[in-house]
Amino acid sequence: MASILEISNLAKSYTSGSKTLKVLDDINFSITEKETFSIVGPSGSGKTTLLGLCAGLDKPDSGTVTLNGVELSSLTEDERALLRNKDVGFVFQDFQLLPTLTALENVAVPLELQGAKHAMKKAAELLTKVGLGDRGNHYASQLSGGEQQRVALARAFANDPKILFADEPTGNLDAETGETVVDLLFELNKELGTTLVLVTHDMELAQKTQNILTIKGGRIADLTKASL
Repeated sequence: MASILEISNLAKSYTSGSKTLKVLDDINFSITEKETFSIVGPSGSGKTTLLGLCAGLDKPDSGTVTLNGVELSSLTEDERALLRNKDVGFVFQDFQLLPTLTALENVAVPLELQGAKHAMKKAAELLTKVGLGDRGNHYASQLSGGEQQRVALARAFANDPKILFADEPTGNLDAETGETVVDLLFELNKELGTTLVLVTHDMELAQKTQNILTIKGGRIADLTKASL
């Protein structure tokens, strides 16, 4: 199966005052289509930075990121945004729902950005899939944390992404609610044939994916097949 994401010799540093902090150094791996893949490591190891680079939200100092056959550094910021809107879904720890929109409208946003017909109809279908068919007219402030993350899941899959990046998707949820969200994430991912890249500190969650990349001190410490 073809690679959907290829990372080659990736490095990233940040400068603060006179100090330069190397966050990632010599990162190399690839992910095939429809694979489930997790990135683990201690706090401050560079996991979220790596996820941002993989998704084209930030640019590396050196090395390349090739997403769905496109080398991201060759694109302008606007071109990267278009690529993300077409091919990429996101789930964040803090949900990132738009507070002035209803649940239904939040899910419809990626579809409307694409100019899709019947955006609201598809958004309603996705809300039903995540068990919130009757909550479409509620605003984020009227939903529990678990419900907000389920809306975020529906939104992430709205544009039929080829790859979905999830950054600590259960980080703000209690254990039982987190388990429900994880089950939904993997069910939707399998049903829609999406590639899933998951950043997590939860090894039990990481073990649900096919491959686990461990980062320590900004470098790859291990890349193993999970015991599914």
